Amino acid sequence: MVKNIIIALKGFFMGAANVVPGVSGGTVALITGIYEEIIEALNSLMVKDTWNAFFHGEWRKFWKSIHGEFLLALAIGVILSVFTLAKLMTYTLANYPIQTWAFFFGLIIASSIIMFKGIKGWGAREVVFTIIGIALGIVVCTLSPTETPDGYWFLFICGAIAICTMILPGISGSFILVILSKYDYVMNAVADLDIPVLAVFGIGCVVGILAFSKFLHWLLGRYEKQTMLILLGFVLGSLIKVWPWSNEEAILKSQGFPEQPDLMIGSAAIWCLIGIAVVLGIEILGNKVAAKQKKS
Repeated sequence: MVKNIIIALKGFFMGAANVVPGVSGGTVALITGIYEEIIEALNSLMVKDTWNAFFHGEWRKFWKSIHGEFLLALAIGVILSVFTLAKLMTYTLANYPIQTWAFFFGLIIASSIIMFKGIKGWGAREVVFTIIGIALGIVVCTLSPTETPDGYWFLFICGAIAICTMILPGISGSFILVILSKYDYVMNAVADLDIPVLAVFGIGCVVGILAFSKFLHWLLGRYEKQTMLILLGFVLGSLIKVWPWSNEEAILKSQGFPEQPDLMIGSAAIWCLIGIAVVLGIEILGNKVAAKQKKS
């Protein structure tokens, strides 16, 4: 029971990371020491013997092979955090858009710095991969419309893409939703308990993680450095999407539509620094945990 509670708490922090653009759920999984078991559990869902056990009624074997107890505890923690923090995110985005996006901006900058530090042996090849990622991020953010369809088909795609970042340390699922212009929409759906929207998004998540988990696991195993370089560039190029003053309409609405809106540059700078401090604090904590594990 104690072990499952601890796993649920780790899931809570993972869920919190996935709600806030810029903090990677995969990074939190690495820091808390559950990343490898998540990968193993996801891979087991794509093994033929696992489903043979399920369809032949060997429930105990099936449950054990998919790390069922672990996944259940983790899922409870993730779901609790998502529903707890969604209302907070919708409130701050509506009333304090500049400060909220500045905070996200700081989170993403700090995450980029950590990703940069984690890549060893920089040379011309590494720079080229990073530039490709930057170009990709800029193109995606520039071409992606400020409004995207609210249809179930698009929500399904958003869920399938966003969930895959769970096993990619350094990039946030919420950040993907920001790029797809569906972050506010999904957070409002969670806060309002919009069951049809959540169901379609959830199904997309399940299909996405099952369809791509083995491919991503293979990609990271074979081309980890190249993948992380492109992701680093993508995150840097996508910063234009979270610029605190990019959504003028939201700023005007939050301030009661004044003739001259307050840009709140000082406040934005403070919240940007807070965002940077949060990610760096998580990184320092992770290094300490890793150091203790090595000693033990």
